[in-house]
Amino acid sequence: MIKRLSVVSTAVLMSLWLGGCATTAPPAEPRELVFETPPAVTLETAVALLMERGYVIRHADGQLGRAEAVLSRWPGYSVELNVEGEGNTSRVSVSATRGGRPLTPQTLDPFLVDLRSRLGLFL
Repeated sequence: MIKRLSVVSTAVLMSLWLGGCATTAPPAEPRELVFETPPAVTLETAVALLMERGYVIRHADGQLGRAEAVLSRWPGYSVELNVEGEGNTSRVSVSATRGGRPLTPQTLDPFLVDLRSRLGLFL
């Protein structure tokens, strides 16, 4: 009886331990800004800026207004970029992770300030 109880308790502990490994990190919260430039120009400029910073563009689709970039330096950075809008107005949404963990939205402010400057928009 004691041996069976020990086996059951070990199985329960193992399942709890493994269950903790299966949890996923919450999705990264995006940082959003509106720019007075056409969406295609905004996306192209943002992708060029990411490449200049050493990111590799894994996926980009101009019609969907989306791009995904990674930086292979440890611990591994990933950026998701979405650009929506029409005419001369773009809504840019950027989120990022480091080592699979979401970065705070404020971390993306320097990128967005550089993007604003590249687009010729000043404060």
